[in-house]
Formats: sequence, C-alpha cells, structure tokens
Amino acid sequence: MSRTRTYLELSQDGAGAHKFYEVIVEDTVVSVRYGRIGAGGQAQTSSFPTRAKAEAAAAKKIGEKIRKGYAPAVEGQRAARPVTRREVSSAPTTSRSVAPVLWRFRTGSAAFGIHIDEDHCWVGNQAGDVYTLSHSGEVLSRYALPDGVKCLVADDFWIYAGCDDGKVYDLSSKLPFAAYDIAPDVDIFWLDIHEGVLNVSDHNGGLTVINHEDEHQWARKSTGSYGWMVRADDRAVYHGHGDGVTAYEPGGAGELWHTRTKGGVLFGWQEDDAVYAGTSSHVVQRLAKTTGAIEATYRCDGTVYSCATAPDGRHVFAGDRSSSVYCFDADGTRLWKLGTGGGSALSMQFLDDKLYMVTTDGTLVCVDASPAAIAAAQEGTVPVAMDVKSAAALPTYTPATSVRTVATVSAAPAGGVVVECVDAGGRLRVQVVSDGYEPSWNVQFPRGIREAGTRYVVDSLHPARAGFYRVRGEIRRLV
Repeated sequence: MSRTRTYLELSQDGAGAHKFYEVIVEDTVVSVRYGRIGAGGQAQTSSFPTRAKAEAAAAKKIGEKIRKGYAPAVEGQRAARPVTRREVSSAPTTSRSVAPVLWRFRTGSAAFGIHIDEDHCWVGNQAGDVYTLSHSGEVLSRYALPDGVKCLVADDFWIYAGCDDGKVYDLSSKLPFAAYDIAPDVDIFWLDIHEGVLNVSDHNGGLTVINHEDEHQWARKSTGSYGWMVRADDRAVYHGHGDGVTAYEPGGAGELWHTRTKGGVLFGWQEDDAVYAGTSSHVVQRLAKTTGAIEATYRCDGTVYSCATAPDGRHVFAGDRSSSVYCFDADGTRLWKLGTGGGSALSMQFLDDKLYMVTTDGTLVCVDASPAAIAAAQEGTVPVAMDVKSAAALPTYTPATSVRTVATVSAAPAGGVVVECVDAGGRLRVQVVSDGYEPSWNVQFPRGIREAGTRYVVDSLHPARAGFYRVRGEIRRLV
C-alpha cells in the first residue's frame, strides 16, 4: 500500500500562531492531524472511492493551509510553547460565619467554568473534564476533552467549552464536536457565544470574533491586557480588561464606548441593560450598556474574582480572593458576607434561591441563598454539606472526529433533517435538502467532518436571526 505524508507548520513570533498540520494518504484513505506544535493534536480520517480522489482531496487541504501561511517543516525541530495558566491565590475568609453549603463536588483539578440551567449544573476543570450534575448534586455524566477547560458558556440550547488547545467544543449532544478552531496557541481567557457568533477574550487584551462558519470575522486590541471578561448581545460586544470595559459594535465597525473601572476587570456578568465588572480594586461596578456610565458600585473587602446577579439585577453576588461571598441590593447596599467554606469563588451563578460556585481547589458548591438559610448561617447554624461522589460507571463522552453512518433517513429519530455539504467557490458549505426550510440559508456545521457531496441527517435545525440554521442533537452520515 503506497503512503505519502505532508507535514506543515505555521509559527509566528511572540504570541502568534504556533501550530502544525499533517496529511497522510494511504491508498484511498486520507488522515489529517492538526494542533499546537508539541502536542498530539486532533485527528480525522476520510475514505474515498479511488486513490486519485484521495490524492485530490489531500492536495486541496494542503493548498488551503499553504495559502494561509503554512510551510513544509520537520516535525520536532520547533519546541512547544507553554499555555498560560491563571495564577490565583486564596486567603482565609475574614467572615466569622460560613455560607450554608448544601452539597459540594470535588472535580479533582483547578476549575474556572460553570454553567447552571434549568436541568443541569455544568463544571469544567483544568484536566479537561466537564461534569454534569443534577441540582440535588447527583453526577450524571462526564465529557473528557483534550485540554484544560477555561470556561463554559451557553447560547440558547447549546453549551460550549473553551479549551487550552485553542478550540471551542459543542457539548450539546453526547458526541461533542470542535465547533470553532481559534488557534492552538491562543490563550483563551474567556468567551461568549451569541446567536452562533463566537467572541473570544485573551491574555493580551485582544478580542476576536468568529462567525458561525468558523471563519475569522474581526478582531480588536483593547487598551488593557488580560481580557478576563467578554459578554455579547444584539447591541454590542463588551470587553473587560486591565484598563476597564470597552463596548464594540457587533459587526466590528468601531468602538461604542470605553469606561475605566476602579481596577482591572477580572470577571464579568450581564443583564439586559447592564454589564457587571468585578475588579482587582475590591469592587463590582454596574455599567449601563447604552453609554458605559457607572450606575452602581458594590464594595467588597478583597480582590473580586467572580460575580453574578439574581434575575434583573435585584441582587448582586461577588466572590473575593479571601474565600468570602457577598450579597448586595441593586443600589450597592451590602446585605451579607459569609465564608465559602473552602477556597475563593472563581465563577458563580444564581438560580432559584441557590448560589453555585466553583472554588480555587476545583470544587463545585451549592449554597442555599434563601433569606431564611442566610439568616440562620449568620447566627452560626448551617446544614451538614453532602460530599458528592462520582459513580464508577459514569457515562463518559469524548470529542468525535467522525460520525456514525446510517443507510436511510428512517434510521434516525423521527423528524430528522437531511443536509448536504457542497463546494461553494472553494469553500465547503452545508445546506438543507429536506423540504420546509429556507434553501438559501447555510447550516452551522463542524468543519472537521465536512466532505463535499456528502449528505447527513441531523436531529433538528433551529433558525438563527442572522440567517442560518443551527444543528441540535446528533449528526449522522448518510451512505
């Protein structure tokens, strides 16, 4: 069996790209491997009816990379670049009372990202593990991602994890996919996704926006470094960094406003009409989305690592580096301060009278934040926290580089939708084949599994306001 291998690298000075791309053709099979230089990377394999078609597909992939600046290289000559980890410290709380923790789950590694929705609690850690739990603390499933999880975000039905390998994984189905490929060496600090558009904030204070086709749309360098906050809505992208908060037009045409906060921004939250910036100078500040004006200040006793709000901002919560958690009225009046019971809160979210936090030791905790429970805690009465254990037979899901095949649409769940990958002027696009959909709209689809001329069946499609469809559920290849 004949075998050809092409190995390319793209490496730029400083914090620029530092990644590889390998293509191997063996008979009628094309294998692609790509990722950060020095790492194992991700792999995918495609089969073709003839050797000639396999070589043509490989040549196309190689040509695309060369046009982007990749060049032939010898594997191993360039060293790997380290990924920056957020260095955080946690001091003992100065509060004499401890929060009423209902349950806690130790993930086993430092963790930053959580997402709480009506059905599940999600937590991701530096080992690449993402766990889902019930609101009562039962561990339901685990996703094993290739690299450390920096953050978790939701966009309607979809849940995404931003990882240290420069990829953003869609965890909305049991087979997670790499939905966006930023760059293996881009140090993701935080991300937000709004209507399928990805907004990435990084170590250098840069903001990168990537459209639903996983193609770079626009980028800006804000005036400060360390971009720990990015939030987005229909009006703007709000970027928090060492010099405050900057709002940009969603299409990247320009800056809407810039506000210097009291201290560098270390975390951000948003409600419909305001963004909240937790800062290094012991405060959370509420900024009007329309003007950037500071509307309220919430004063803590230490550097603020995280913040969140109750619906409509009626209460504001904050976690500081001294392992304390706070609650304020909307106007800035402090209502209470309690110890977390174990580390400083790096992320938090409030839902249904419960405050969920992930702390510096990688523990997800659920706090009863009801007025009665808080009042009892201030008097020294707290429940015995349940220590959650992970089940030995826990379902574990890993990222897919290929999809399973089905012979007919009927083999998929009822209501499955057929889509097809087409070559549109040298770019692979996915369009709807089934009746009842807008034929001019493209489908947001994982780039790693697109093959021209191939049809797929998906569980369902949902329209985005920007004029494209988003896939929900499993993707299967039709043969």
